[in-house]
Parts: sequence; structure tokens; C-alpha cells
Amino acid sequence: MKKYDYHVHSHFSGDCETDVRDILEFGIKNHVDTICLTDHYDYDYPYDDVCFELDIDNYFPTLERLQETYKDRINLLIGIEVGVQPHIIDFLHKKLCQYPFDFIIASTHLIDKMDPYYKDFFTGKTQYEAYYRYFETILETVKTYKEYDVFGHLDYIIRYGNFENKSLSSFDYNDIIDEILKTIIDTSHGIEINTSGLRYGLNQAHPNEKILKRYRELGGEIITIGSDAHNAKDLCSYYDYAVDMLKNCGFKYLSIFQKRKPTLIKLDS
Repeated sequence: MKKYDYHVHSHFSGDCETDVRDILEFGIKNHVDTICLTDHYDYDYPYDDVCFELDIDNYFPTLERLQETYKDRINLLIGIEVGVQPHIIDFLHKKLCQYPFDFIIASTHLIDKMDPYYKDFFTGKTQYEAYYRYFETILETVKTYKEYDVFGHLDYIIRYGNFENKSLSSFDYNDIIDEILKTIIDTSHGIEINTSGLRYGLNQAHPNEKILKRYRELGGEIITIGSDAHNAKDLCSYYDYAVDMLKNCGFKYLSIFQKRKPTLIKLDS
């Protein structure tokens, strides 16, 4: 089947140095049909060691030139991964509406202006309290922010924190996860299956299989596959695994986007 990677980072992201051409050449060599660049845009990021202020005015013309150069060899789409915080929702809506993106991922990278990558977020919290606060922030986001297509790496909080067992017991968070999923579905948005957790040794994609199954049970249909690659070699990593997981969870279709419009394609096509 064709391969579509809808979560890919390049040197336009503050945490990545990979040239877009390297990603495209790797994709061509490995028979990838579509690459959607979704570089980070985290406005008002409170740490100084990395800059997530995406230069959108340079991003678009650069990628448009590459679209033309590679148009006969691979399909390049222009997307963005937006780090949403409650206090910048109005700003993000006005900002992103100015650009003709193909695809927008909304992600929660900051909780109460703290990045869980750092220890300060977990200080004074139990594992349950930290994870629950993360999901509370996502719920607030999906209830108030509409300028996105899918929500990114829904349970990626498990990557962080000095906990002996990082796994998420869905039972402990069933009610709030259900509310998040129902809100996403009711507002005609979707989620992604993000395979990066497998590369991080977490033995799961994001979200885990139980959440994926629940999303489908609740009527969720819009879903994309993304590697969250920051290196060309990780493009479409664990793609076949993701397809098999989607089938096991009851999905018959994968979603692909262009000009913010989803198209459902059969998983076997």
C-alpha cells in the first residue's frame, strides 16, 4: 500500500537540523507517496534553550519551491504542528488563518506554562496528578480551540517523569479521555497515530491501543499516521505496525489531508 507520513519535522523546527531535501530524497528512495511537513510552532514558549518560533513567512515559499522541484517524484504538503496554550488561542486562530496550510496538528506541549520534558512540571505531583493535569489541559484545548485538523500524540506525557512504570493505565483516566475523544469527534476533528513512542522504547504508539479502540467505539473516523520524524531515516517508521494496529482497532480507512480537507482511503489501498 501507499505510505503517507503526516507528522514530519525539518530544520525549520527548533529541535531539528534535518534538511527538507534529505527528507524528500529518503522518501523517494523508500517509495513514500506523501510527506506532510509539520514543523513546530510553539508561540510563547517559556524556555530559552530552544526556539520554536517558526518563520512561517520563509517556510511557505521554501516549501512551495520544493513542491515544484519534486512534483513528479513525491507529494510534499505544507503543514504545521501548533503547540496550543489556553492563553494564546485567539492569537493562534488569527495567525494561522493567514496561511493556506494543507494540514494542522494541535498538540499540548506545555501544561501551566511548563514543558513536561523538564522536571519542574512533575515537582510536587504524583504520577496520577501529573498525567491528569495533562489531560485536563488537552480537554480545555479541544473545547476552545478549533483551528486544527487532528490532535497530536494524545498520551505522549508518558515519555517524561522519573517514574519506574511510565505506562498509562487508561482505567484511571477513562472519564476524562472519553470526554476529550467525544469533543474531538463532535467538533469534526480527528487524532493521529504517532509511531514515535515505539522509537523511544515505550512499546506503544501514541495514543496507546486502548485509546485508539475507544476512539473508534465512540464513532471516531478521522485518523492520520505520523512518524514524528526529526531525522530522514525515521520517515514512515513503524508504518506497517500502525496500519495493523488501526485494523485491529476496527478502522477501515485512513485519513489524508490536502488544503485542510480530509479524504478517507481504504487501509489496504
